[in-house]
Amino acid sequence: MPTVALDRVRNIGIISHIDAGKTTVSERILFYTGEIHKMGEVHDGASTMDWMEQEQQRGITITASATSCHWQDLLINLIDTPGHIDFTIEVERSLRALDGAIAIFSAVEGVQPQSESVWRQADRYQVPRICLINKMDRIGADHNRVLAELAEKLSARPLLLQLPLGQEEAFSGVIDIIRRRQIIFSDQDQGRQLQNEPVDPALTDKINRYREQLVEAAADFDEQIMADYLEGQPVADEPLLAALRQGTISGKIFPVLLGSALRNKGIQPLLDAVGQFLPSPLDSLPARGINPATGHTEIIRCDPAGPLCALAFKVLADEGRKLTFLRLYSGNLKPGDSLLVGNRDQPEKLARLFRMHSHKRERIEHASAGDIVAATGLKSVLTGDTLCRNEHPLQLAGLEYPEPVVSLAVEPRGIDDREKLGPVLEKLQWEDPTFRVREDPDTGQTLLTGMGELHLEVIVQRLQSDFSVQVNTGRPQVVYRETLQQSAEHHEIFEREIEGRLNQGEVRLQVNPLPRRSGIQIEIPDQLSEILPEEISTVLTEEIEQACQSGPVAGYPLTDLQIKLDDLPYDSAITTPLGIQAALRLAISQAVRKGVPTLLEPVMEIELTTPSEHTGRVMGSLQQKGGQVAGITTHGDQDTIRAVIPLTRMFGYMTELRSATKGRGSFTMEFSHFDQSPEETLQRFGL
Repeated sequence: MPTVALDRVRNIGIISHIDAGKTTVSERILFYTGEIHKMGEVHDGASTMDWMEQEQQRGITITASATSCHWQDLLINLIDTPGHIDFTIEVERSLRALDGAIAIFSAVEGVQPQSESVWRQADRYQVPRICLINKMDRIGADHNRVLAELAEKLSARPLLLQLPLGQEEAFSGVIDIIRRRQIIFSDQDQGRQLQNEPVDPALTDKINRYREQLVEAAADFDEQIMADYLEGQPVADEPLLAALRQGTISGKIFPVLLGSALRNKGIQPLLDAVGQFLPSPLDSLPARGINPATGHTEIIRCDPAGPLCALAFKVLADEGRKLTFLRLYSGNLKPGDSLLVGNRDQPEKLARLFRMHSHKRERIEHASAGDIVAATGLKSVLTGDTLCRNEHPLQLAGLEYPEPVVSLAVEPRGIDDREKLGPVLEKLQWEDPTFRVREDPDTGQTLLTGMGELHLEVIVQRLQSDFSVQVNTGRPQVVYRETLQQSAEHHEIFEREIEGRLNQGEVRLQVNPLPRRSGIQIEIPDQLSEILPEEISTVLTEEIEQACQSGPVAGYPLTDLQIKLDDLPYDSAITTPLGIQAALRLAISQAVRKGVPTLLEPVMEIELTTPSEHTGRVMGSLQQKGGQVAGITTHGDQDTIRAVIPLTRMFGYMTELRSATKGRGSFTMEFSHFDQSPEETLQRFGL
C-alpha cells in the first residue's frame, strides 16, 4: 500500500443506535472507494463488515470490524461498530483509538437511546463528529425534527450543510448549502454518477438563510469571517470550510448531512466531508502517558520518529491465535520487534503486522504513528494495554468497562467438552472485558456473566459454532449487588503459625453505608500509611477491594460502602504481610455481617416504540412489572415510551410485547443503576 502523508489520513468510526444504517453506510463507502465491486446487504446476510456467521444470521453487528480504503487522496481507516447496548464495549474501545466519527441517525426514529449512549462515549474521549441523517427516503422522514433532537437530547450544536431534494419516497438528492449547488444521485448505476446542477432560483433565498447560519457559526472560529459577517460582506467557500473544520475538530459544532444509504444516495458527499471536517492524526489532541520509571506525565505527539507508544484497543481470538488491534500514537513498528507492555512491565515480541479488511488480512512490513493495524505474536497483551520500548516505558490511560448484569449457568455435555470449556472461556474473556466467568461456590456450576440476554446467547452460540464445545444452559439470572443498611465496626487479631513462621496481623475498621451509585470508598489515614512498610501500605487498597468482591448474603460484590481503617498496629518482629492480609479480610467479613446486609437489583432504562393504538396496553404491562414511566413522545402514529424497570421483570419481554402490539412494537434497554431489591427477593435469599 503506498505511503500516505499523515495529514491525509483519517481514522474514523461509524456509531449509532441499532438499525440506523451503520453497516449499510460502511458497505457503500467500500463500494464507492473501489474496495469492493458488489454491494452486499445486511438483510441478505451478505455485507462485508458483518463477517461473523451470527451477524449474518441475525442481521446485526456484534463485533467492531476494521478496514481501510482510499477516497481521492485520503487514506480512511474505518471501524464499523455495533449498535446494540449488549456490545457497548466494542464502541468504547473503538472510540478510544479513533480520531473522528460519523454519527448516523434515522430520519424517522431520530435520536434513540443507544444514539445517546454512543454520543456520550464519544464526548468522553473528545472525538469530533460529523452526522448523517439516514433513511431520508422513508415515510415519516423529518430531518428538522432530528436536528431539534440533536440539540435538545445531546446538547449538541448541529449545523445543516445540505437541504433535501424531494421528500420521503421522492428524495432524489441534496442541495449543497455552502457551494449553492444541487447534487442528484442516479438510480441507473447504483449512485456512482453524480449530477451537479445549479439550484432552482426559487430556492435562492432559502439557501442564503441557511448559509448565513453557517457563516454565523464559522465566525466563532475565524476573526476575519467575524468581521465580514458584522459588516455584511460575503464569505468565500474555502475560508468558510476552514473555519467550520476548526469548529468541528474542537468538538463545538457538528456538521450534518442527509442521505439514504440503502438507496445509494448521499455517500460521496459524506466521504468528502470526512476529509473536509474530521481531523487527521496530526490534528487530534496529543495522547498523554505516564512514564512508569519517573512517574511523570508525557505529551505524546503523532511523530513516526518519536518513542513508540501504541494502544492495544481490541484483542481477538482468530483461528485459535491471538490477534491484537493496535493504534500507534507515536513511533513505528515492524515484525520481529521486541516490545514492552508498559502498564505491566511485561516483555513481548511482535511476529507479524497486518492491515485488516473486515476479517481478511493484508500483511505489511511496517507501521508508524497514526496507523491502525493488527498484530500477531503478542501473547500476554489485553485490551487497554500500552506497548512501548524498554528504553522508553510509557503507560496510557486504559478503558472504562461497564458492569455486566446478567448471568447464565452452563455445563459441558460430554467429557471432551469439559476439557475444552475452560481454555475456550479464557479466550473469550480476554476478547471481551465485559464477559466474566466464575464458579458458583455452592453448586459448583460455571456461571457466565454478560451485558444482557443477547450477549450471553451469542457467547453460547460461539462456544458451539466457533469452538465445537457443546453446553447445556440454565435460565438467565440477574447479577445483584450487596450493601449494608447500617454502620458497623470490628476489631480482628490474626495469629497463626504457617510453614514454621508465626504470622500476625491486627486491624480495627468500620464500615458505613453510602448513598446509591457511590461505589466503594476506602479511607486509610495518612498516619497509618506512614508507619507501615512499603510492601504492606501499597497493597492495602488492593486487598480491601478484593475483599469487597464477595458479600455475605450470596457472594455478590459489595457496593455503596465506605471502609475506614481506624488502626493497624505494626510490630516489625511479629507483624507480617500475610498476617495483615488475613486480619483485613476477616475484619471486613465480620463487619459487613454486623451491618445488616441487603441486596440491590439492577434497574434498567427502557425506551419502547409502539403504534399509538396499543400504547394503553403496553403502559399497563409496564406498570404491572413495576416499571416507572418517565415520559411519552408521539411521532405520527408511533409513541415512544421511556421508563425505568427492574431487570428481573424483563426476561422474555420481547415475546410479550410482540403479542400486545401484534408484532409492531420494539424496545431497547440499558443499565441505569442498582437499587433496593423487593421483599420477595430478599426472602428468597433468606433476608
